[in-house]
Amino acid sequence: LVPPERWSEHLESVALQERIGAPVKVLTVEEAQSLVSFDTTELAGTTHGPADGIVDPHSVTFTYLRLAKEHGASVNLQTPLSSAQRVGSAWQVETPKGTFEAEYLVNAAGSWAGEVARRAGLEVEVPVQPVRRMVYMTAPTPWQHVYPLTIDLVSGFYLRSEGQRILFGKSNPDEPPGFSEGMDWDWLEPTLSVGLERFPWLEETRLDSSACWWGYYEVTPDHNPILGRLPTVENWINVAGFSGHGVQQAPAVGR
Repeated sequence: LVPPERWSEHLESVALQERIGAPVKVLTVEEAQSLVSFDTTELAGTTHGPADGIVDPHSVTFTYLRLAKEHGASVNLQTPLSSAQRVGSAWQVETPKGTFEAEYLVNAAGSWAGEVARRAGLEVEVPVQPVRRMVYMTAPTPWQHVYPLTIDLVSGFYLRSEGQRILFGKSNPDEPPGFSEGMDWDWLEPTLSVGLERFPWLEETRLDSSACWWGYYEVTPDHNPILGRLPTVENWINVAGFSGHGVQQAPAVGR
């Protein structure tokens, strides 16, 4: 759902998607009502990806781990990096479970990637910080309509179906970086206030506090990932800082 001041920029994105063969439709606010009902105030138009889907990051992660083990990789869980140093032609990584050696070190530690680089004593910073994010969930709803991921670019509020529930949220721009833990219930009211303005029918739903959760975005200064070899550091590769879109980009990044 796009406001007038961002409409031309959004159409440029549509042109890019069309050039690379991604299915995309430009819909009027009236046409989009068949997908999800919303208030049309301050909107110039909408775009829709009819082939868009939903990825379960938990299942994807454990599938990759299973396949890696089937191809001969060893997986060590609960084995944090205490320190790392380059010794000769190899990296030596110290952990509570002993020392590991490898020719290359790949820093794919997500929200912990910046701390991993610091523990390795690198002279150059890997600017990845954790920022807590909330995901709120309604109780099961009686209706059968499936809501696609819908983002209101005026407020930043988003929602989509999760089975019979509605998943929704909005990033808190004032959330300080760091490993804060637990649900921020004070952020629910600011989230719902803009959500109800755009999607008045949400008032008919009921929050299920036991189904809500929180986690970390691995955020960089420009919200784009840091990929590839780190200059001046031999055989150190960063794959981190996806700022919320990592699971979407993971297959291409892996290649």
